[in-house]
Amino acid sequence: MLHTVNKSPFERSSFATCLRYARAGDSVLLFEDGVYAARAGSPDAEELKTATKDRTFYALGPDLEARGITPDQLIAGVKIVDYGGFVDLAAGEGPVQAWL
Repeated sequence: MLHTVNKSPFERSSFATCLRYARAGDSVLLFEDGVYAARAGSPDAEELKTATKDRTFYALGPDLEARGITPDQLIAGVKIVDYGGFVDLAAGEGPVQAWL
């Protein structure tokens, strides 16, 4: 399953809720303001680090760039994808759960 989060963890609990429901083998795609969750020091950084052991996390590169977040600021294990990668994930991961 692919989980998507587009809200900042500083404004909403969408990412924290996603972490509670995403299971081993699932993927999580962060885009728009959701990319702030991938940054070291984010509210759920420790939980994300732990979750990378059995779930795959992606952040949309153009949204990272638009917010001034560089790859070296990301939590280890978060992969950067472009728009084509976003489409590939949405088309290939099975059902998509959007966390608003």
